[in-house]
Amino acid sequence: MPTVKVNDINMYYEVSGEGEPLVLIAGLGTDLTVYERVIGCLSKKFRVLAFDNRGVGRTDKPDIPYSIEMMADDTAALMNAAGFRKAHVLGISMGGRVAMALALQHPEMVRSLVLASTFARKRVTTVRSYLLFNVIRRLSFRRASRKYPQPEYAFQRQFQASGSFDGIDKLDRISVPTLILQGTSDKIAPLSQAEEMHERIKGSKMITFPGGHVFFMMRLEQFCSAITDFLLGPGSSS
Repeated sequence: MPTVKVNDINMYYEVSGEGEPLVLIAGLGTDLTVYERVIGCLSKKFRVLAFDNRGVGRTDKPDIPYSIEMMADDTAALMNAAGFRKAHVLGISMGGRVAMALALQHPEMVRSLVLASTFARKRVTTVRSYLLFNVIRRLSFRRASRKYPQPEYAFQRQFQASGSFDGIDKLDRISVPTLILQGTSDKIAPLSQAEEMHERIKGSKMITFPGGHVFFMMRLEQFCSAITDFLLGPGSSS
C-alpha cells in the first residue's frame, strides 16, 4: 500500500478512478476507510486522492502539537508526491478547515474548493464539545474505523488543532470557485457559520441538505451529484 515521507511523517494514501484530479481531506478522527462509499461514488467521474491525515489511520501519529496549517502543508506535499500538482479539493468537517488553509497557503495548487459540514471560526473547546465530537465519531463511523483505531492522544491532538484554527477574516482571499454543502440541523458546524462562510467567500455557492453533521452519508448520491455538477458542469452527474 502506498506511503510517502511528507515533512516529518509517513503518510498513507490511495488513488482511485479517472478524470480530473480531486483531493479528499478527511474529518476529525476519521481515516479514509470511513469515506469508502464517498470515494467510490466520486471516482466514477474523478481521479480521487484520499489519505489519512497525521494522527489517524495508517499515517504516522506523532505526539506533538498539530495545527490545521501543518496539515495543509502535509496535504500540499502529498499532492506533489502523488502527481496532483493542481486539483479540486473536497474537505469534510475538520478537512474543510484544512482545505481552506490549503487554498490560503498554496493557492496555486487549488482549482476549486468544496467545503462540507465545516466552519472557519475558532472554536472554544470544552469538555462537553470534546465528548460530543468523540461520541459522534464513534457512533457514526464505528464499523469503518474499527480496523485502524485512533489512539486517544492523537484524537486530542487533532481536536486541539481543529479548534484553534481561525480563518474567518482571511476568507476574502479565497478566489477559486467554492461550493459549500451543509446539513440544516448540524450541531457541530451550525448552518449560521456555513452562511457566514458563504458571505465571505466571493462568488461561492451554497447548497443545504436535510440532516446533521454526516448528512453526506445519508444522502450520498445527492452529495456526489452536487459536487460533480459544480466541478464539471450541470448535468455531468447523470
